[in-house]
Amino acid sequence: QVQLVESGGGLVQPGGSFRLACAASGITLDSYSIAWFRQAPGKEREGVSCISVNYGSSYYAESVKGRFTISANDVQNTVYLQMDSLETEDTGVYYCAANGLYCSAFIQNLEYDYGYWGQGLQVTVSA
Repeated sequence: QVQLVESGGGLVQPGGSFRLACAASGITLDSYSIAWFRQAPGKEREGVSCISVNYGSSYYAESVKGRFTISANDVQNTVYLQMDSLETEDTGVYYCAANGLYCSAFIQNLEYDYGYWGQGLQVTVSA
């Protein structure tokens, strides 16, 4: 059984930082890429970042480039999203999701190709 469990969300002031974690079980990071998505209130879900351990590649939405960093620990089977210089626009529910070896679905904005999703966690950036 595949499970993705996110942790690390909460409330932070603008300019602050969070590190989100996505712990995977039932799959291994050398067989699946992991992406982070987020959904702000009243908006559609959007892709934030994706990492492919097998290909050694990572991708970011333009809105988070230079502020967010995705990484993977294949021993712990966990993907991290380090979020720095947070802005109020980063507020939303963050989800991790797993798909094939490469981040092609993320690059093509095909979120419905992702078959495995975590439960989501709230990140609120507010003064």
